[in-house]
Amino acid sequence: MQVPPTNPAAPTASRRHRRSKALGLAALAVSLLMAFPTAQSAFGDEAEDLPGGGDLGPNVLVFDPSTPDIQGKVDEIFKKQESAQFGSDRYALMFKPGTYDDINAQIGFYTSIAGLGLNPDDTTFNGDVTVDAGWFDGNATQNFWRSAENLALNPVNGTNRWAVSQAAPFRRMHVKGGLNLAPNGYGWASGGYIADSKIDGQVGPYSQQQWYTRDSSVGSWGNGVWNMTFSGVEGAPAQSFPEPPYTTLDTTPVSREKPFLHLDGDDYKVFVPAKRTDARGTSWADGTPEGESIPLDQFYVVKPGATAQTINAAVDQGLHLLFTPGIYHVDEPIEIDRANTVALGLGLATIIPDNGVTAIKVGDVDGVKLAGLLVDAGPVNSSVLVEVGPDGSSGDHSANPTSLQDVFVRVGGAGAGKATTGMVVNSDDTIIDHTWLWRADHGDGVGWETNRSDYGLRVNGDDVLATGLFVEHFNKYDVQWYGENGKTIFFQNEKAYDAPNQAAIQNGDIKGYAAYKVDDSVTTHEGWGMGSYCFFNVDPTIRQQHGFQAPVKPGVKFHDLLVVSLGGKGQYDHVINDTGSPTSGDTTVPSQVVSFP
Repeated sequence: MQVPPTNPAAPTASRRHRRSKALGLAALAVSLLMAFPTAQSAFGDEAEDLPGGGDLGPNVLVFDPSTPDIQGKVDEIFKKQESAQFGSDRYALMFKPGTYDDINAQIGFYTSIAGLGLNPDDTTFNGDVTVDAGWFDGNATQNFWRSAENLALNPVNGTNRWAVSQAAPFRRMHVKGGLNLAPNGYGWASGGYIADSKIDGQVGPYSQQQWYTRDSSVGSWGNGVWNMTFSGVEGAPAQSFPEPPYTTLDTTPVSREKPFLHLDGDDYKVFVPAKRTDARGTSWADGTPEGESIPLDQFYVVKPGATAQTINAAVDQGLHLLFTPGIYHVDEPIEIDRANTVALGLGLATIIPDNGVTAIKVGDVDGVKLAGLLVDAGPVNSSVLVEVGPDGSSGDHSANPTSLQDVFVRVGGAGAGKATTGMVVNSDDTIIDHTWLWRADHGDGVGWETNRSDYGLRVNGDDVLATGLFVEHFNKYDVQWYGENGKTIFFQNEKAYDAPNQAAIQNGDIKGYAAYKVDDSVTTHEGWGMGSYCFFNVDPTIRQQHGFQAPVKPGVKFHDLLVVSLGGKGQYDHVINDTGSPTSGDTTVPSQVVSFP
């Protein structure tokens, strides 16, 4: 039997006190360096040990318009990856600036496609970047782990198809036409995420159950099923939840776009976009976006076989990290404890802890950018897979927050895996921008105790913002929020399918664990566009008391909530606390609450 860690209490120290403490520690560190200058020189000597830059490895395929048989090479990768849901290959398809004619790049599992210009319009396809669901009989609900970034498309028939579900971001794209988010035949789909993109025509979600679009521009939006959420989107439909189910915020409170690889002449650099406040529209609408380009020679280019010790030595030297496509086993945490470090993965680079360690630990420092990584639990239980800030973090990062973008967690599916908690955020001001934390409901190594993982996300830091939060199937709480002034814009959840019976999920006198729980100690919290679904296929008689649980206080507010019983496999008694009508029957009709309290 696993014993979960003690849930930490809400912070009691005032923020002013914590800032003073952090400033005092920083002053102490400076004085120690001045007192022991040899430590500085030793640090400088170590910086020569590991080289920066270098080639990007065999699984980054770089094309230019003159490359022969581009279509054939892209098709070859797709043939390998189309149905390789839990395969071990990883690929990044990178296109130099220019125009590419007659391209249909079909994108399978663990494949990223991206342009290498500074702006999307620098790299133009007269053609398509396509995701469909032929491999799964027209069902797109398992089209995971792939991405498209930084390209302009002139779709052949006027509309590009991107039929995906979780962990399949569409970022920094310019579609000079329409965008169809459903598979051919309009089968089931359960996506998805768009950011920093411009779609000139209509976005048609059709069968998509839910979708989140951030800081973008659309010609129009076609329809909605259960939960379509927008923040900072020019052309978004007006607020109208529950019918149509549109949740629309005029701006996004804080955002920073994902870092990306680009070419400056013949030199590779990583562009790191600047933080935006109250953002609306794309970051590149007026030309060159705000931010900085970091030359590749300031990155340690990580390749399969690299150890955590080597990766940590690179960070200690002052290098950033660029993970090439592949799978990385670590026997100690990757520790990113230097302010402003960029750790960027290409091609769904995957990190697996072998011996129950935490895979990634980020220090309580300013401005770390962690992006484009899949963390896969190992067979020995990890207490936490990704930790942002140590316990008791107290630094003020409001001017320069740490951001996590397209950082995915998986427990089981690809094989046996266990983790008590998927991700813990202790640092204040952190931005969680698109994550999918998934305890597997299918694949290998799957069972109520086989891939045990009690908690998906725990937030202890104050002023944490989640934009595009997907958390599914954990044995107990999917999300627990202890920090003050937290905000979530869009939440998608399914409770664990495989609960064996009602007793297995009994939570004291409450039936089941909420998908999203705000601790009783919290006084300020807000959420928009949030849904929880149940599908208790082992015991369809299970009842879930509510999808959401929160203290009833003036500063704790929720907008546009829903719960859904999928096909009548289990039911919800309420939406949030004891508010909201119960679900019933097998018609998959949501129960909704427009405003709470």
